[in-house]
Amino acid sequence: MSEALKDLAAYITEKLDAQIQDALIASGELTLLVEAGDIIDVLNFLKTDVQCQFISFIDISGVDYPSRDKRFEVVYHLLSPRQNQRIRVKISTDEETPVPSAVDVFPGADWFEREVYDLYGVLFTGHPDLRRLLTDYGFEGHPLRKDFPLTGFVEVHYDGDAKRVVYEPVELRQEFRNFDFLSPWEGTEYVLPGDEKAKQ
Repeated sequence: MSEALKDLAAYITEKLDAQIQDALIASGELTLLVEAGDIIDVLNFLKTDVQCQFISFIDISGVDYPSRDKRFEVVYHLLSPRQNQRIRVKISTDEETPVPSAVDVFPGADWFEREVYDLYGVLFTGHPDLRRLLTDYGFEGHPLRKDFPLTGFVEVHYDGDAKRVVYEPVELRQEFRNFDFLSPWEGTEYVLPGDEKAKQ
């Protein structure tokens, strides 16, 4: 399998020399690193080339690396039934730079691009309907960013007096606890029977 992946990587790199930054083989899959501006050309080639035929679009996912200048990775997963192989294509972008939409190449990308936009805030140009998908109306922020507060900004609950669902600023019912990860008997202020033997 690895020889077939190496041959495929060499073939794609030869055909798309200027558009492939790197081709890596990891965990039995080929990963291509591409510039965001070249993603449509690369996806078109992978779908239509006779040697590739990655016609089955699996999904798009997002990854957040806050310490990088281009903090987001958009990852495309494709399957070639003819080759019986999977391929992963990665691009990097930041909070302001939009990524070209892959909906014209793979119509199934519609849902996944909306999901990545909703949860990470990655913008897609040329998308036919880039609206929020999984979060509530009026939701602020993007919940899968690693700088998003764990408790969120507002909480939602049903108010019996108002007879409706209300939004209120988050009110923590209990303080965050600091765990020392010691054994339960080591964290106590009193000596449990038998502990005196352990100290010797």
